[in-house]
Amino acid sequence: MKKEPFVTKEQLEEIVKEYPTPFHLYDEKGIRENAKALKEAFSWNKGFKEYFAVKATPNPFLINILKDCGCGCDCSSLTELMLADALHFAGTDIMFSSNTTPAEEFQFADEIGAIINLDDFTHIDFLEKTIGHIPETISCRYNPGGVFKISNSIMDNPGDAKYGFTTEQLFEGFKVLKEKGAKHFGLHAFLASNTVTNDYYPTLARTLFEVAVKLKEETGADIRFINLSGGIGIPYRPEEEANDIRAIGEGVRKVYEEVLVPAGMGDVAIFAELGRFMMGPYGCLVTKAIHQKHTHKEYIGCDACAVNLMRPAMYGAYHHITVMGKDNSVCDHKYDITGSLCENNDKFAIDRMLPRIDIGDLLVIHDTGAHGFSMGYNYNGKLKSAEILLKEDGSTQLIRRAETPKDYFATFDCFDILKDMKER
Repeated sequence: MKKEPFVTKEQLEEIVKEYPTPFHLYDEKGIRENAKALKEAFSWNKGFKEYFAVKATPNPFLINILKDCGCGCDCSSLTELMLADALHFAGTDIMFSSNTTPAEEFQFADEIGAIINLDDFTHIDFLEKTIGHIPETISCRYNPGGVFKISNSIMDNPGDAKYGFTTEQLFEGFKVLKEKGAKHFGLHAFLASNTVTNDYYPTLARTLFEVAVKLKEETGADIRFINLSGGIGIPYRPEEEANDIRAIGEGVRKVYEEVLVPAGMGDVAIFAELGRFMMGPYGCLVTKAIHQKHTHKEYIGCDACAVNLMRPAMYGAYHHITVMGKDNSVCDHKYDITGSLCENNDKFAIDRMLPRIDIGDLLVIHDTGAHGFSMGYNYNGKLKSAEILLKEDGSTQLIRRAETPKDYFATFDCFDILKDMKER
């Protein structure tokens, strides 16, 4: 199976005339079409809402596209809350899902009216002491422990995860929250990451729906929404088959009607907080081959590095690479595709079979639209790249400029490095 870039060689050659590599490029058309498909897949649920996981791609231009498509924001920190607030999301369109949360972050979330999703039983008292009350609408994150399976396949190990209430804590937590003034409740869980199967959401939904029914019966809680969170993945490898979001939506609908409707809970809203699924395939890292090295292996050195995309270095994650203009050529050369960091794991690909690469060739590294730019850092004094939007009409827009040395040195208040350099 072939993996095609969303941009042509001719388009890219024009773009690089204006914006030097490396840069992240995003596909507005793809983002909008995907958001529409998600909304249609869950249109059977009157209250359905996608709360985009801001941590995946915290760019206001891109988030505004999703806002235009009816999405909210899922935030995990003060600055993400500030971003959502600055973009004029209504309070209930912001979900605050954090852990080990500082008091000032709970305070700000409460001030802007965000829905607070508690990660731990001890946070009930901490939240009450911090903001002086318990919000009328509140959510709790559930971790059933053990391993999470679909059929006989182990998908992940929630028992090793630092997140969420245990089953016993969840039931006790709902009772305590209700006594402290909470009137409306939500339930949330994230039990597996980047799943490429249409069965994940329906299986997770059954777990949460059954728990929700018991919570209502045993605590009398008014459960208004169930948040299936993220976990729907994307096919990073060409041979992987993409999830069918409409089949996923239909699978959740069937479980909803089997479990919730007979329990008198047919008005419960379904929420999602997808990040990777919403943005991942609609971003790519564009870089240029600037060096070749022939030693014990064959290396192609790029002007991008792990600062621009750390997933391969951090996780050994696979990202497909297209050599622009040579995608129909025979992949008969074995390369390590590297960056320039003083770290041997600074590699986008190891022993990857690709067409012959020449100096100056443009490489497109696929599926960087989520957890790509956002995980960047400044090791070795490397600077973060620009972000560019390929708009629906084929034009481009700079949506984040590249960092400069001035940005890098800006937090050194004790002396002016750039000024000192000029005076030498």
